[in-house]
Amino acid sequence: MLHAIQIMSYWLLLLYFITFAGYLYDFFADKKFLHNAKRLFLFVTLLFHAIYLVERTFFLGHLPIVTQFEIFSLLACTIAFIYFLIELLSDIRGTGVFILVISLLFQTFSTLFVEDVYLTKSVLQNYPLGTHVITAIAGFSAISISSAYALMYLLLYKNIKTNKFTTIFQRLPNLETLERLNFHAIIIGFVLLTIAIVIGFTWLPSAFPEFNYWDPKIISTMIVWLIYGAGIFLKIRRKTIGKRFAKFSLYGYIFSILSLLLTGTILNSFHNFVN
Repeated sequence: MLHAIQIMSYWLLLLYFITFAGYLYDFFADKKFLHNAKRLFLFVTLLFHAIYLVERTFFLGHLPIVTQFEIFSLLACTIAFIYFLIELLSDIRGTGVFILVISLLFQTFSTLFVEDVYLTKSVLQNYPLGTHVITAIAGFSAISISSAYALMYLLLYKNIKTNKFTTIFQRLPNLETLERLNFHAIIIGFVLLTIAIVIGFTWLPSAFPEFNYWDPKIISTMIVWLIYGAGIFLKIRRKTIGKRFAKFSLYGYIFSILSLLLTGTILNSFHNFVN
């Protein structure tokens, strides 16, 4: 059965490649028949990815959060899923190629290097922990998407200022739409991080005797949460809009990644139980 799961992983990677190729081709060729077909490809890919994660959880006996490359697959799934939701809600279909390439890269590394780990701590079989970790990963995925929209905004802004009306200028939504998509992604990320933090503060103390509210990863996550909460407030009050909001989103994402790398590789944290 594990051999079948490995085969599923390669099929999953192929589906991501086909989906990305469809979005890429449509971005440059703008074929009407692909407008709906590419969304269907993405839906099928997400459905297959969900089945793959469930099968992996069932047969390995733990949630897919044990190894780095299992988490890469979760990142690929959550990024693609959140983008799918944003596309459905906004009906803006011209930005998927810039988002789904991230999912494709994460799933590529996961498929090529993931290992089948059997012996894990019992806490890794606990579903409240899984909800905490998955919502946190999904929150950072949404933040990643927001930074991608910020880059698109700045790229389009530069095209307009320099009067370079390239294919990117023609295919991307206008600046106002990109700013709205960026804001929606940040809202989703903030809500998901809030859920992860609430679960962390209510459940983790009873599950980990070594739990400490001053844990570096908790502190860094709270700082990220406060930064994006402040950004949402300033955006609603129209204190940070346009190019400034795009830069805020990008710099916030860079800080988030650096804080995760710092707490995950240098500072000691009880969160290292997943290693």
